[in-house]
Amino acid sequence: MTEQSLHRRRFLLGGAAVGAGALLTACTSNEAPAQNNAANVANAGANSQPGTPVTIGFSAPAADHGWMAAITKNARAQAQKFSEVTLNATEGTNDVNQQISQVETLINAKVNVLVILPFDGKALTAVGQQAMDAGIQVINLDRVFDTPLAYRTWIGGDNYRMGVNAGNYIAQQMKAKNIASPVIGEVAGIDSLPLTQERSKGFKDALTRQGFTVGPRVAAEFTPESGEKQTSNLLQSASKLDALWNHDDDQGVGVIAAINNANRKNFLMVGGAGSKNAMNLIKSDAEPLKATVLYSPSMASSAISLARLLGQGKGAGDFAEHEIPAEITTYSAVVTKENVDKYMDVGFDS
Repeated sequence: MTEQSLHRRRFLLGGAAVGAGALLTACTSNEAPAQNNAANVANAGANSQPGTPVTIGFSAPAADHGWMAAITKNARAQAQKFSEVTLNATEGTNDVNQQISQVETLINAKVNVLVILPFDGKALTAVGQQAMDAGIQVINLDRVFDTPLAYRTWIGGDNYRMGVNAGNYIAQQMKAKNIASPVIGEVAGIDSLPLTQERSKGFKDALTRQGFTVGPRVAAEFTPESGEKQTSNLLQSASKLDALWNHDDDQGVGVIAAINNANRKNFLMVGGAGSKNAMNLIKSDAEPLKATVLYSPSMASSAISLARLLGQGKGAGDFAEHEIPAEITTYSAVVTKENVDKYMDVGFDS
């Protein structure tokens, strides 16, 4: 989960839960553009139809984390939906030099488009730029390269808004329960990472705006083991707790285990990322977990759809612009018992 985070992601889409089936209905719509809307590009109706054959190279870190495993799984599944797409995927690795070598192999194979989720954005920047210089368009997925010269389009999640939406949901619930001065805890990810810092900042900013503050806080390591250990420490130090935000549903398996071991269920909990396990718990309404804030690996499906369109020289069908945007930030929707069925299709195994 290490990454260099993009500071300005100006292009927001309306749902992180873009399913494994498509980038947007916009990209694959079968409906013809309205006759009286000259701004609509003419390729809208053709995008879902098979087009020019496209070979897409794909490179990502090792699938040693539920979210990361879902990234590769979603990419492969999406590529299979298009008869004209050939996916040339490398074996996932957390060795920076090996990933660079794998991408260079894809460049030498002259794939049409590259989709790269770098283990380390800074370290993979040069090879991304090498691909662009060779005329191969690059979709930079989530962990951003150091310069836009290394990619044609960036698509990824919004860490700051994850925190904001988690904070807003908790604040609303506290006000609904008439809790004037709630004790709100936080189980963060690895504190040295920009993504963790952004999530925590968004959480703090949202609570501050609502007149609340962040209480006891610990940092885990995006693993169930670290989540259980750090949550146990937090619960021991906080005799009273009204709400808790856990940044990551994979480490959330351990967080919930610690809560159950301590028999502490008299508070509400919000998760992060959107695992299938978390969604099932939310749906059952039997645990403190009442919501999770999406950071969906379905972005990999969208990246493959984008790569296909770029390889075929198409734009996003319902957009007036003729070209695929340079930046796409998915939205961190809040999944609750009321809407969980809508988002189950993008839940991943934790």
